Amino acid sequence: MYGDQDTIRKILTDSGDVWAVVGLSSNEARAAYRVAAVLQRYGKKIVPVHPRAETVHGEPGYPSLDAIPFDVDVVDVFVNSDLAGAVADEAVAIGAKAVWFQLGVIDEAAHRRTTAAGLDMVMDRCPAIELKSLR
Repeated sequence: MYGDQDTIRKILTDSGDVWAVVGLSSNEARAAYRVAAVLQRYGKKIVPVHPRAETVHGEPGYPSLDAIPFDVDVVDVFVNSDLAGAVADEAVAIGAKAVWFQLGVIDEAAHRRTTAAGLDMVMDRCPAIELKSLR
């Protein structure tokens, strides 16, 4: 797992409440669907990002990060590791404050690029699990 407790706490409590969830669809069987519901319960505004741009948990979806017409604080990434680096680069480009790669999503080079650009980043962790441990 990648991300010290200080970085995790900072992202969850201080980085803002608008979370773009990349890979989120209306498929209830997917982890992204369940994690997004937890984020909402903890007061985060979720923004579904998926090529189909579906409405999920009552929030309208967008086909890409750069299609979102408002500021995003955290980009939560539910895509395969081989695609995740490009998403991290897009998060930097849109001015996000932090990037969170979900469990099993690891890209060391993307971590170096993203943190060098000044963003906080966590890899191979789940914010739903971490939020519950903050209480």
